[in-house]
Amino acid sequence: MKALGRHILAEFFGCDGAILNDVATIERTLVDAALTAGAEVREVAFHRFSPQGVSGVVIISESHLAIHTWPELGYAAVDVFTCGDKVDPWVAYNYIASAFQADKVTAAEIKRGIFEKVPEHT
Repeated sequence: MKALGRHILAEFFGCDGAILNDVATIERTLVDAALTAGAEVREVAFHRFSPQGVSGVVIISESHLAIHTWPELGYAAVDVFTCGDKVDPWVAYNYIASAFQADKVTAAEIKRGIFEKVPEHT
């Protein structure tokens, strides 16, 4: 069976709240993670909430990276979803994990779009 994509769902605990509340740092980290993994960045959208928290997405040709942060809890939820065989989502995940220096991290990979035989594109 063949999967169309790989989706990593990650949780970062014990992060520096100042980092998780800095929209420029979060955006730069996710864009650099995508580029380090070999992805092609298409669009970027990030928002800092008041009084705290950042949400954002990096659209890549191969799918996306997304984040939601809770600086007051030192917590970030991160998705790295890649399609095809060119980009390894674990490379992007490892980049983010290193940048956030979390006390605890959990991550799981989910195969997306599993087909016995991938249909031909028309």
